[in-house]
Amino acid sequence: QVNLVESGGGSVQAGGSLRLSCAASRYAQNNRYMAWFREGPDNEREGLATIDEEADTRYADSVKDRFTISKDTGANILYLQMDNLKPEDSAMYYCASHRRRPTDPFRRSEYTSWGRGTPVLVSS
Repeated sequence: QVNLVESGGGSVQAGGSLRLSCAASRYAQNNRYMAWFREGPDNEREGLATIDEEADTRYADSVKDRFTISKDTGANILYLQMDNLKPEDSAMYYCASHRRRPTDPFRRSEYTSWGRGTPVLVSS
């Protein structure tokens, strides 16, 4: 079991930026495939960005060119840099990990370890 702890959420005005962090404990091989998701008022958990063990990244269309996923492998920390934030980005943000390559990296069920989330509120 991997423990994931998110931080860095908060309140920001539209157009602003935030950087989320996700500290992963336990074994690095359990964190080979990692992702950021968010869950808004509709309670749908949306996949936003993924990164694999080769540091290849993928993004959902809703955040592409605004969000950047990265990781510090040595420190076992995952990041999500969020720029040009919009009110519709307001949600609870979660990091997730899995040791095996997901078939669909944006599908919630592909990940076995989750953090408890960090809230982001973007005001207009």
